Amino acid sequence: MTPETIISETIIFVKKTLQDAEGGHDWFHVERVYKNSLLIAKHEPVDTFVVSLGALLHDIADSKFHNGDETIGPKIAREFLFKMNVDSTAIEHIIAIIENISFKSSLDDNQKFWSKELDVVQDADRLDAIGAIGIARAFNYGGFKNRALYNPEIKPDLNMTKEAYKASKAPTINHFYEKLLLLKNKMNTKTGKELAGKRHKFMELYLQQFYKEWSSEL
Repeated sequence: MTPETIISETIIFVKKTLQDAEGGHDWFHVERVYKNSLLIAKHEPVDTFVVSLGALLHDIADSKFHNGDETIGPKIAREFLFKMNVDSTAIEHIIAIIENISFKSSLDDNQKFWSKELDVVQDADRLDAIGAIGIARAFNYGGFKNRALYNPEIKPDLNMTKEAYKASKAPTINHFYEKLLLLKNKMNTKTGKELAGKRHKFMELYLQQFYKEWSSEL
């Protein structure tokens, strides 16, 4: 099976698997991450096959929708890649990307895996968490979890551990300070940093307008 065929089959598999997913973590999210990964990969010395499959499978079973279980996604991905007869070394690399891509993983001092391919896919995923689409995704997920838009009495927690982050039920606006506004300085690649800068500024403008309207300012 050629790499192109494997990627095509992976797209079909992911679309089917995520057909009923929450709007911020559905196929369209994966597609955007995939396209951004290829865009960033053009300027990085990486294995684009690994990058492609890592991007396509990175959210195949997000732990937040599986009672916090972080083993389900890698397990599903591994089984699928094995059926596709992907080289074992590539499979292990792709699984490592899936296991280490999330923001919450960066809160864990025990993270030991790193690769240029992870850098690329991680930047692409983080880009989709900021800017106009990032704002839409944040409020979509907040609504999905029935969270408040904003509560001035609940302050952002800027020193969360990985477990505290996973358990958080804070208002969606807090998520900007606890994650989204931090991502610009966590980008790995030159292209990722350039794209993140523009999206970061948009979020800052959005928050300025949000607070004006919240306070009924003219």
